[in-house]
Amino acid sequence: MAYDIRDDRRLRQVHKTVKGFGWPMQYSVFICDLDAVERIRLEEALAEVIHHVADSVAIIDLGEPQERGRRCFEFMGAAPKLPTTGPLII
Repeated sequence: MAYDIRDDRRLRQVHKTVKGFGWPMQYSVFICDLDAVERIRLEEALAEVIHHVADSVAIIDLGEPQERGRRCFEFMGAAPKLPTTGPLII
């Protein structure tokens, strides 16, 4: 997930919201390991915060982390630790 938020107050709210669902790679770029319900909850939470005309949120599905997801990332320089498991369903 990546986002471009045009207002500082909304930017802080979006960052706090997304941080509750994923791992920050950079300030506005996160890896979120979500099941379908968690994704809906995140989208609903963000929909209440963002300005739908001015702001932009990109959600990119990279597949399961143990499969396609880990092969999608290449880093130059220091590489952050990526999640190694999928969602836990109890």
